[in-house]
Parts: sequence; structure tokens; C-alpha cells
Amino acid sequence: MKRLILAVAATATAIVCTLGTAAAQTVAFTFDDGPRLEPTPLMTPQQRNDALLGALAAHHVSAALFVTCGNGANEPAGLALAKAWGDAGHAVGNHTMTHPDLNSTKVTLAQYQQEVLDCDRIIAPLPGYQKWFRYTYLREGNTPEKRDGMRAFLKQHGYRNGDVSLDTSDWRLDEKLNEVLEANPKADLTVIRQAYLDHLRQRATAYRDLSRQYQGRDIPQVILLHHNLINALWLKDAIAQFKDMGWTIITPAQAFADPFYQQVPDRPVPGQSLVLSVMRSKGIDRFPGRERLVDDGDFEINAIDAAAR
Repeated sequence: MKRLILAVAATATAIVCTLGTAAAQTVAFTFDDGPRLEPTPLMTPQQRNDALLGALAAHHVSAALFVTCGNGANEPAGLALAKAWGDAGHAVGNHTMTHPDLNSTKVTLAQYQQEVLDCDRIIAPLPGYQKWFRYTYLREGNTPEKRDGMRAFLKQHGYRNGDVSLDTSDWRLDEKLNEVLEANPKADLTVIRQAYLDHLRQRATAYRDLSRQYQGRDIPQVILLHHNLINALWLKDAIAQFKDMGWTIITPAQAFADPFYQQVPDRPVPGQSLVLSVMRSKGIDRFPGRERLVDDGDFEINAIDAAAR
């Protein structure tokens, strides 16, 4: 009897541990707009690319790069940087040629679709290529015709939407970082680094809490970051922070396989996380903490400016 009790207890413990692991919050890392050939302080384009790939390798993370070909992949040097992502085992997806805004009245549906096809011709031969497309600015168009036309286009050509759940304003903090370094190449970056890490933690926690409240569970989060200097400098620290928070890192393909990412809600507000988009399609547009999710990093920028005074 004692052995039976011990065996049952051991089985129960194993089940609890398994459930705990399965229920752990997960996140997949994705990067937009790369690879960039433009110069930045501190690092060359090659060094930025190497730093990003090095941080991912150090943490054994399999990520995705959504390529904006006009940023560099349309040239041999930039295409080599994009190829390095595929060679390292990461997915490579499409983010148009020149990053136009489908919500602009100056951008037609036909022009936007051609941007996707032109980018595809460049990146399709790369290792790691996936038929994944991510909308620029996460915007599906300023008219129903554009929205429905692009959805039909993606379906016809076999693309899946590279949706984002965990939207960040890392691009805004990167702009601030470059501004500070251009004014003073030897500037102390401690405050900016901490603001960057705090921002990622705040956004991650907020989207996790919204998912629990309005989806009833922890969905696999897909984080949107960018191929830029701030991530080249501190991505390794950012990944470590997610691990310290108890989050498990998965591949983008694993995240996209979750039923949450099969939803195709209306997007009445331009540019948004799929979590917010689903909520808004259900009439939920006001909730505690909303301001911090739509401020494009104003809170952190103000804190950086205050520390510099």
C-alpha cells in the first residue's frame, strides 16, 4: 500500500509539473525591417547583424526576420546579411520592398501587392524562407477594398499573415539612442538600456494580462522587434530578462500554429497587436493600462529626457 501511495504521489507530481510546463507563458521573437545597410553609431551593418545573430545563438533562440528588401537585401551586401539568418536556422519572411503604408491614400492596392511580389523574388531563394507576410505598420488598409483585396491576395499566393501579439516601440527608443550617440559618441547609455528593458517588460506583462483576461489563457506571444542598433546592443539582455520572468521561448512557427493566430478580425484602428484587434472587434476598446500600449514609447522617452536634465 505504501508503494502504491508513493507511486500515485509521484505520478501526480509529474502531471502537475507537465501541466505547469505546458501552461508556462511562451514568446516567439521576430524582427522587422532588416537587414539595414545604413550606418549607425558604434556598429557597422555587419556588426549589427552579427550581434543580433550572436544574441539569439547565445540563448538558443530560433527567430524570424521579416525582410524589407529596399533596406539592403536588394544589394549583394545586404542579401548576404539576410542569408546569414537563414543559414543560422531562422525563418525569413516578407515585409515588402520599401515599407509603404497601405493606409495611405497615395498607395494603391496594386502597388502594395507588387511590393510583396518584388520582395519575394529576392528572398525566396534564401535558406529559411517561409511564405509569411507581415503588414507594414501592422496596417491592413484604409478601405474595405484594400483590406479584403490584400486578404484575398495573400490567400491566393499561399501566404500566412505574420501577426504580432506583443507590439513594442523599440524603434522609438532606437531613434533616441541614435540621437544621443550622434550628439555624443561616448555618452553613458545606462539609462537608455534600462528604459529599453523596462519597456519590453511592461509591454510583455500588459499583453499577457490582456490575453488572460480576454482570451482566458496565456496565448503564445509573438513579439515585434526591429533589426536595429538598440537590439544589436542589448537583445541578449532582453532575452535573459524574459527567461528571468519565467517565460519560455518558442519558434515563430510554433506560435503561429496556435488557434489564436487563425483569427481574422476587423482592424478599425490602424496598426495594432492582434490581441488589441480581437478585443476591438468585440467592442472592447477601453481598459486599464490602454494608454501605455498605444503611446509609442512616450513614457520611456520622457523618463530618458528627465534623467538627462
